[in-house]
Amino acid sequence: MAVIRWILGTLILTLNWLFTPRGVKRSADAQIAMDEQTAKLALYHYRACPFCVKVRRAMKRQSLNIATRDVKRSEAAKEQLLSGGGNLKVPCLRIENEQGGVEWMYESADIINYLNSRFAAEQPAAVTASS
Repeated sequence: MAVIRWILGTLILTLNWLFTPRGVKRSADAQIAMDEQTAKLALYHYRACPFCVKVRRAMKRQSLNIATRDVKRSEAAKEQLLSGGGNLKVPCLRIENEQGGVEWMYESADIINYLNSRFAAEQPAAVTASS
């Protein structure tokens, strides 16, 4: 079973690398403003998890600089996810609001919908990358 997981993980990461989406191009000031908004977000993930790859690709498409924490490779990240989110399940987006409250969002579709609804409207259509 470990061999099958390794083969599938390698395949997923290779395809992700080959077909990496293009990000949104923003002015330097607009990207700085976007980075300030994403500074209080963190994605807890496994590197080769297909659902995590799906979320990271959505982040790349929108050029969102969200901190990523690999739960499989970092014991500290694993403990943070368990103590904060309550489940050792990935992907999980940690969202710190302006009042300091923290929400833990599981499920790749929910995370992508959240990112699209929060950040997609802030992307000027004229500066998106084409090709």
